Amino acid sequence: MRKPRLNTLEASEYLMLQHGVKCAPATMAKLRSIGGGARYNKCGVSPVYPREALDEWALARLGRLKSNTSDIGDMQ
Repeated sequence: MRKPRLNTLEASEYLMLQHGVKCAPATMAKLRSIGGGARYNKCGVSPVYPREALDEWALARLGRLKSNTSDIGDMQ
């Protein structure tokens, strides 16, 4: 059975394994503070990330596929 929500360490590992996106737990904590990270819930004092929110965030961060080096793609 898969856990529907992941703690910060598990979420960091999930992003790397599922999407190849490296995001350290400390970076995830910083993004929770300043904004720009994946959406999350709080379970008591602990943040937990729904898998769907991590998938959505990773795909947005990756942007669309490029076809060549001149393809600017998404501007961020």
